[in-house]
Amino acid sequence: MASTQWLWFISRGSGLVLLVLFTAVMVLGTVTRLGWAPPRWPRFVAAELHRSLALLAVALLALHVITAITDPYVSIGWAATVLPFLSPYRASAIGLGTLAVDLGAAVLLTSLLRHRLGLRAWRAVHWAAYLAWPAAFGHVLTAGGDLRIGWVAVVIWGSAAVTAVAVATRLAAAGATGLAVRGRRAPGRPAGIRRGLREARR
Repeated sequence: MASTQWLWFISRGSGLVLLVLFTAVMVLGTVTRLGWAPPRWPRFVAAELHRSLALLAVALLALHVITAITDPYVSIGWAATVLPFLSPYRASAIGLGTLAVDLGAAVLLTSLLRHRLGLRAWRAVHWAAYLAWPAAFGHVLTAGGDLRIGWVAVVIWGSAAVTAVAVATRLAAAGATGLAVRGRRAPGRPAGIRRGLREARR
């Protein structure tokens, strides 16, 4: 048992770091989308940092999955890394992690194929990131007992608070944009209606 305990430590540690990275990616995605950045930063810095942290998260995710699967203390199975809720060990907790992986993989693959898919299709799939984070958060909460450790609880709940602010800001900005667009279109509606009535009378 002691000879393989390092697998458990790496798996748990990488999972916690992944949550922080995922949170940073979410925040940077919001910053990039809204055009918010420190004045001294070139415009592309936030976007490049967003991509770089996302790729780092992918590499760390591979380490997290491999160490969890190869740990002889638990029985998860390779199929459970792709198909949610198939793990014999803590099916719900592991299933949430798998669901987060699947949604994240969809975001990553469509990002790599962005120029072929088109902006609208890519953006529609990219919203899956907002579903992947809660799944990953649920996985962290239920897969182990780390919340009993003070600094770990601070990291986990701090990540939740930061992500909540980022998502709320993103949704508020999207709502404000939609209202602005409808406001610009509103003055043109009467003229369009009048033209339609004149054509109908003809």
